[in-house]
Amino acid sequence: MNGPGDPPEGTPEGPQGGGDEEYRSVVFDESFVRAARLQEFSARERMDDHAPAVRTRHAWARVSASRQVLLLVILIALAFGTAVYMGLRHPYKEPKPPAAEALRIAIVPLAPRDPVPGAPAARDLFDNSPAGRLRDGVEGVTLPAARRTQNFSESLVMAALATAKEYTVKSALDPGVLVGGNQRAVRLLLAPSQLEQFDRSFSRPADDGQHAATGWLVRFDPGQVALADRTVRSQGTFTVVEASPAALEVSSDHTFVYALRPAAKAGATDVSLFVVRRMLRFRFDRDDLQEHHVQVLQSQTQAGPESCSAEDASFLRPLFAGEKAATEGPAGTDPYATGATTTDLCGTLAPSAQPTPPRH
Repeated sequence: MNGPGDPPEGTPEGPQGGGDEEYRSVVFDESFVRAARLQEFSARERMDDHAPAVRTRHAWARVSASRQVLLLVILIALAFGTAVYMGLRHPYKEPKPPAAEALRIAIVPLAPRDPVPGAPAARDLFDNSPAGRLRDGVEGVTLPAARRTQNFSESLVMAALATAKEYTVKSALDPGVLVGGNQRAVRLLLAPSQLEQFDRSFSRPADDGQHAATGWLVRFDPGQVALADRTVRSQGTFTVVEASPAALEVSSDHTFVYALRPAAKAGATDVSLFVVRRMLRFRFDRDDLQEHHVQVLQSQTQAGPESCSAEDASFLRPLFAGEKAATEGPAGTDPYATGATTTDLCGTLAPSAQPTPPRH
């Protein structure tokens, strides 16, 4: 009898399991199927399109989803890296700003022909002189309308003008700078390239056209000069031009009038007026505009009443009410001498620039 598990014809001859036994080691799992280059069309696809029985699978389709994501991330990273590299290495580079220049300084004392007028109160002098037409303090330091240039936007032009105004105000109107000897507020505005020259001008001032402290700011000796009125009369203008595709230049021309007394006799002597006209030229590159810095390229100062022989590299030396200018002129110049050249200049203070004190 055949067993319950045997076929009716009996157990077949040959190896048990028939011919399928030799294929049992081959496993057609999902990854094997996805990796196949050929894919069989379904019966419906063959009937509809009359297509061949198989089609070639694209290589991308044989890649698993996780590997597709990984390859996509790598491609994006490569594209981003290439864009950054080309941005850093592109041939159309920004023009380099001009090299930093040293400040060039010229100070011209204005000597009066007659004794310096005076009055008990500063207002008496202001109201009876050309200073009466000037404004008080910062009100006289006004800015023009900012207009874009070929390479600088309106906001950048405005930033340059605003920084030039800030320098002008702090260097000519701040009482702490005028008679307090505190130049830190001005120093903080300078570009780093000019700090060494600035510091040298105050540690070892010299009348050599580059290292006069009074070329950077208006400064009186606090041991000799006192402000009779903290309000300074002022008036002037700013102009801005594009010096190059990488730099803006701002020029300023301002007149400041100070009411002064001798420090040792404050309140006991008459007040006198001291007039300073400052013409400054500033430069701003894009780094300066971003860092709120300024380069001061040129400073021309006319100041009086002073004697022509006044040594004003460290401090301006005003003449007070009733004083007269010294008769001697500036120091002699030897054209055969070597070393630093003298910049001594002197002018005459016009009588029309002097106040007419009221008669009592």
